[in-house]
Amino acid sequence: MKTFSLPRIVFVVFCALVLLYLILPVLIIVPMSFSSTRFLTFPPPSLSLRWYEEYIGNAAWMQATRVTFAVAALTVLISTPLGVAAAYAISNSKMRLMRIVHMMLMLPLVVPIIITAVGIFFVYAKVGLVATMSGLVLANVMLGLPYVITSVVAGLQSFDPAQEMVARSLGMNRLRSFFAVTLPQIKASVLTGAIFAFISAMDETVVGLFISGGQYQPLTKRMFTALRDEIDPTIAAISTLMTAASFLLVLIASTRPKKSG
Repeated sequence: MKTFSLPRIVFVVFCALVLLYLILPVLIIVPMSFSSTRFLTFPPPSLSLRWYEEYIGNAAWMQATRVTFAVAALTVLISTPLGVAAAYAISNSKMRLMRIVHMMLMLPLVVPIIITAVGIFFVYAKVGLVATMSGLVLANVMLGLPYVITSVVAGLQSFDPAQEMVARSLGMNRLRSFFAVTLPQIKASVLTGAIFAFISAMDETVVGLFISGGQYQPLTKRMFTALRDEIDPTIAAISTLMTAASFLLVLIASTRPKKSG
């Protein structure tokens, strides 16, 4: 019979408490989203789908939702091939310069997001990209690239490059051998990077507060504005839906099929 030592039990309890602390806001917000009252109350006195109906029936919320998913989809379409190309170059290059390039591409994960947002705003103000769809997409591509690069680099490290060399020795050029041999074997890593780039674009708030406006306001900015002006229970319903979507995407990424030996 397996026994547990005291340090192990303490470690397990500590991890459980940390996880509980992390998911506690979700455990509170989800029941509140089904409240029938006009104000956010926990626990809700009675259950209702009133605020979900309010969200779906509100033209402004729907416009912000369309912008959010359009930006997230375009971010994936642009950042995924760019990230795959960058990861391939980083993994196959022996130059020290490529390490510097790799570090620079990872900067959006290291630099505080508020500094990044201010920098993007000042650049966009000079070139006229503030409150535009293209500006939102480009900013989110920059923020999503590190996720794609990190995931694909990890996939390439477990891939035997000799297989691609064999294909090239048989007459394929580098591009064709990559699509025929390498990409099918790292497609799970590419999918994971694309999913996290999508989640990053869907959930980004700080950059959106600085550079979005008019009809091109993402859902997160509209939620922030609504919280500033009035505590609307509709926000709890939207938060629940966004959390569920993010959780589902992360679940898909974490349960991707493993590469066979």
